[in-house]
Amino acid sequence: MSAESLHASATALLDGWRTRSGPEESIRESMLAFLGSAPRGCLREHVPGHITASAVVFSADEREVLLTLHPRVGRWLQLGGHCEESDETVAAAALREATEESGIAGLRLEPGLYGAHAHPITCSLGQPTRHLDLLFRITAPAGAVPVRSAESTDLRWWPVDGLPPGFDVPLR
Repeated sequence: MSAESLHASATALLDGWRTRSGPEESIRESMLAFLGSAPRGCLREHVPGHITASAVVFSADEREVLLTLHPRVGRWLQLGGHCEESDETVAAAALREATEESGIAGLRLEPGLYGAHAHPITCSLGQPTRHLDLLFRITAPAGAVPVRSAESTDLRWWPVDGLPPGFDVPLR
């Protein structure tokens, strides 16, 4: 468990990702190029930008997605956050973040990369940076009731066909 194992897992995920469009292939190639030049690029200490672990959490019946109203950004977003050196892989970081932020036990991480997304942000470093989100599909157990954490202003299930304005992660 280290910066090296996170980097290796991010690279393997992107290498194995079978993109479905030109824009997805472009972001895949860009993230691989970034990782090729940033050995510690999976950690928040890498100020120019860093890989983050995001979780698109679906309800057991796949009709809803759990979103958080992010206090710093002021928008509804998928769950997730920074990788920690104690995380063995980026996927493990996404599952950890989803569990911490949702309060839901028994989340099920689906194998492989669900997608990727990049955006500018001023995160906990207090400086402008870029988050290079690796997205994972996670399914909640039936009847799961989320519990808002201190990292969220609000937390709620949204119908997949009624997502809030500004939510820009495509669902498959």
